[in-house]
Amino acid sequence: MTDETLTPLGRRIIRIALPAIINNITVPLLGLCDTAVAGHLGNAVFLGAMSVGTMMLNVIFWLCGFLRMGTSGLTAQAFGAGDAALGRDILRKSLMIAALISAAAIICRVPLLALLMKTVGADHEVAALAERYFMICIWGAPAQLGMMAVSGWFIGRQNTVVPMTVAIGVNVVNIVLSLLLVFGIGLGFTGIAAGTLCAGWTGLVAALIFVRRELRAQSRESAQLPETPRRQPQRARWSRFFSLNADLFFRSACIMGVSLAMTAVGARLGETTLAANAVIMQFFLFFSYFMDGFAFAAEALVGKAAGALDIGALRGTVRSLLRTGAVLALIFLFIYFGGAGTITALLTDSTEVRDTVGSLHFWVTALPVVSVAAFIFDGIFIGLARTRPLFVTTAVAAAIFFMITFMLPPGGELPSESMLWCAFESYLLARGILLAGVYVKLQRKSLIL
Repeated sequence: MTDETLTPLGRRIIRIALPAIINNITVPLLGLCDTAVAGHLGNAVFLGAMSVGTMMLNVIFWLCGFLRMGTSGLTAQAFGAGDAALGRDILRKSLMIAALISAAAIICRVPLLALLMKTVGADHEVAALAERYFMICIWGAPAQLGMMAVSGWFIGRQNTVVPMTVAIGVNVVNIVLSLLLVFGIGLGFTGIAAGTLCAGWTGLVAALIFVRRELRAQSRESAQLPETPRRQPQRARWSRFFSLNADLFFRSACIMGVSLAMTAVGARLGETTLAANAVIMQFFLFFSYFMDGFAFAAEALVGKAAGALDIGALRGTVRSLLRTGAVLALIFLFIYFGGAGTITALLTDSTEVRDTVGSLHFWVTALPVVSVAAFIFDGIFIGLARTRPLFVTTAVAAAIFFMITFMLPPGGELPSESMLWCAFESYLLARGILLAGVYVKLQRKSLIL
């Protein structure tokens, strides 16, 4: 599709989505550096310890994803309403929440570590190194959570270039520092954690510099405009903040529960199934890298239309997003249908794993189709700042997943692997269908805005 064939709205969607997609693809690739460094320390235990330590930190940070999502939706509405003061207050409150959560995590780091280590259950040598990694990197929590809030603020203002620049910059700094501290100064495994910590704080400083530049530009623009009642300063209500963030937190917990169950059940089905599931999950993650970009565009554009009280723009944006999502889903459907075997061969050389993935080809091919609506409507509802439907529909979809996984008889028509992927894709499909139903209901009752 050429630039000339895109509508102005389509170009705005692409302009917002593209940097986010680039960020989603490049950051994991750059992040492989820590893995490579740990893998060259002479003992596999270092690689396992870094994997465990990173996973424990990611549990904390992933559950705090509401800082980005809640901030982007509210900021987009303030941006649409032309209320710069409200947008600044939203960022201020988001950073305050990030600071409070970070302080709590640091103060409670010892019992938090004990709980996470008990959940992971790593062996003694790996556990000792993972604990060291965690206890160093936890001091980067204020930086990580602060960057989430700043990222959400910029996305809400339809700027995904700054979050992309900061995220890629953090990973580049992490690469340089890890190599320097581990091999140059000779800190060994501790150098990996120290490099990650320093890179995170560098990223926060850079993010706040971008914020300062943006706020200065806002001040210059405001000075040139006549004062109107529409532009009188407003404050974001703490009650709304906590309500939105609570819904998003419990939604994230439901999603994490499903992800952990996929891993746990796959492990019980055997090493081959576990490995095959990991390969298939890469197909899902690669599609999600693209769809997350369009979800960000939905947050920004739908939120702006809602803040401006422009129902026509809102409906047009939703239609355009759904069309774009459908086109992407079809493209990935054909890629996975014809190329799943080739892609699997690139990911693993195990004949058993390849054969297992091949036996699940239907579920690999169906992934884009069943998940596309969930991504788009997630972004739409975040932009509308209607987070309760996000939590409720995700909880219902998660219940469907667990019902299919644990209540169908093991000796049924479907093999165990197929039953597990049937449950996961039913969960994804249910999220999209339920959110679409809520959206249609709100639209019919004129309750969208």
